[in-house]
This record gives sequence, structure tokens and C-alpha cells, in this order.
Amino acid sequence: MLFAAGTAAAASTVAAGTAAAAPNFSPGAYGSGVLSAWEGFAKAISNEAQIRRTRETDGVFMFGDSIGVQDGPALARQLAQLGINMAVHSWAGRPVTPAVDALEAWAAQYGLPHRIVMSVGSNDIFVPPAVAAQIERTMQIVGDERTVYWVNIQAARTALGPDVRVADQRNSAWINLQLADGARRHDNLRIVHWAEHLASSPNRLSRLLRDGLHPSRPLGQNARNGLIVSAIKSG
Repeated sequence: MLFAAGTAAAASTVAAGTAAAAPNFSPGAYGSGVLSAWEGFAKAISNEAQIRRTRETDGVFMFGDSIGVQDGPALARQLAQLGINMAVHSWAGRPVTPAVDALEAWAAQYGLPHRIVMSVGSNDIFVPPAVAAQIERTMQIVGDERTVYWVNIQAARTALGPDVRVADQRNSAWINLQLADGARRHDNLRIVHWAEHLASSPNRLSRLLRDGLHPSRPLGQNARNGLIVSAIKSG
């Protein structure tokens, strides 16, 4: 539970203490290390026919990172059982900014359905203050008539040392605070509370995450995808 719920106050203090200053985007400045060159990592991107079919049937577009690459196919199967098509643009290691670039490109090329899932943010623990502007950019792209379901994050990578794990958790909480703040400003931004789900019961971190970040399979995958599906069904 140390890493699940113990540092939200610390993140709030960090965020409040830097609110008046320009964000620091220096590599390594936040204790979690430096973002890898993600462009060569695994990706899962729907073909044009699937994108257009999803748009025409007003399904769901999802923009994800490595969790989206891993869990996207299972999520698509769950949504298909509800008669909902899904098109994905997921790329391992990708932070929020290029994911929003992809959203903007699809909006221009295909138009957008009324439901967008943002499964990104875990790779922003390296520079957490970059997220707030991208949340606003996302909401500007989608407009007021569409709903964005944004999965919040939990990172405390177990393969790394305790100082990095604490930094990961602090930065995760900071990102989640930015998402919560965005939801207060935008009625059509729905937060999928993955971090809270993990923190709400003993042993969920160890059972539902395989490395302090990625969902275990099938337990973690089913739990996280289930939260997304429930949020979409709730409107």
C-alpha cells in the first residue's frame, strides 16, 4: 500500500509548489529516469478499413501505450460483444503528446466517433507536468459533443530501486491530479479510476500488476478492461 495511496499528498504539494513556475522539461528531473526512444517499440494500429468502419458505426477510438498494445485486443473483444466496434492507435513507450498527435491526425482524416478512450500517461512519469496541456489539447480536439474516457495511472516499477519506485508513484499521483483537474473543467472527460481500484484492496498491486506498471494477465487485464467497459456503458 505504500506505493498505491501514500503519496497523493506529496504529489499535490509538488504540483502546488510548481504551479506558478514554468514546467521543467529537463530529462531526468523528476526521479523516474529518462524516456526511452519509443519509436522502435511494438505498436498496434488499426487499418484504414477498421478505422472507417468504427467511425461510421460510431464505435470507440482508443489511443494507447504498451498497456494498450497488450490489452487492446481483449478490450476489443469485450466491446464487440456489446455491438461496439473499436479502432486503436497504441504504441509501446509513447507518452501523451504524440498520442494526442495521433488523435488529431485521425480527427482530421476520418472524423471522430462520440467515444474516445485515452489509455496513456504511464510514460509521462518522466516529465509529469507535460500532461496538463495535452489534456486540454485533447478536449479541444474532441469538442463538447464527444466523451473522453481517460484511464488514470499507477506506476512503481518493481525492477528498479526504492528511490525510483517512490518517484514513479509520486509522479503517477501528480499526473492523476492533472486528470482530475481536467475532469472538473470538462463535463465530457470521464476518469477511469484504475489507480484507485488498485489501492482499494490489499494485494491488488501484486495480483493485478506484473511489474508495478503493466496489468497481469488475465487478472489485471480483465480488471482494467472491465473498468473501461463499465465506464463506456455508463455513458
